[in-house]
Amino acid sequence: MIKVAIIIASDTRSKDVNKDESIPLLSKFVKESGWDVVDASIVPDEIKALSEKMIYYSDDLKVDLILVSGGTGPSKRDVTPEATKSIIDKEMPGISEIMRVKNFDSVKVSVLSRGISGIRGDTLIVNIPGNPNGAIESISVVREIIPHCIEIIQGKGGH
Repeated sequence: MIKVAIIIASDTRSKDVNKDESIPLLSKFVKESGWDVVDASIVPDEIKALSEKMIYYSDDLKVDLILVSGGTGPSKRDVTPEATKSIIDKEMPGISEIMRVKNFDSVKVSVLSRGISGIRGDTLIVNIPGNPNGAIESISVVREIIPHCIEIIQGKGGH
């Protein structure tokens, strides 16, 4: 069973200015995929807060997959890729690239996402859009390869 943590990067949702709709949708997606949601949290758009939460999930809770939704756009407060880059050991560019490409036909602004994917220890970290529907559409693109990727990262499967 793949253990998953969800992080929502949002100033407004972390302060209860806006209601979060992403955690319930992503949790449902995770469960329908046969995986387990270990924890979910909402964090402000700040590099330190985001990187500390990713380190906690990876190093302390030892989750297999961290989905980080939001903070991937071009605005000044969008810092999820920078936070992710600061804590990963290896980047996995193909995951983020294929999500942008596959979603382009239906959502032209998908190419504005700066989201990245990478590995920290035995954990795969994937940045996805903050829009709840965009998050589901994006992660759905790579759902089938995630278990295999995690097996390889953890030395349990193919090459």
